[in-house]
Amino acid sequence: MARALPPLMASGKPTVGTYPDWARAGLLMSYSADLLDDFRRAGIYAAKILGGEKPGDLPIEQASKFILVVNARTARRLGIGVPTTMLADELIE
Repeated sequence: MARALPPLMASGKPTVGTYPDWARAGLLMSYSADLLDDFRRAGIYAAKILGGEKPGDLPIEQASKFILVVNARTARRLGIGVPTTMLADELIE
């Protein structure tokens, strides 16, 4: 009997998303800014404003840390080989 695909891969097509939790739940992979790093930096930014700096004088910041999560289990189900040299931050086996 064929095993049902998880809802995130029901189409049977390799899919990339923007949230690491999606890859952990069955999506082939995700690539996004590291949300924990973004939240930490937002707190630093807020502390500067609460400390008296004018928001208009602060520079606009851009994400500087990114995270790649690859779900090797999903790749196997889709018949896709994941290179052993892939430098993923997290590899779901």
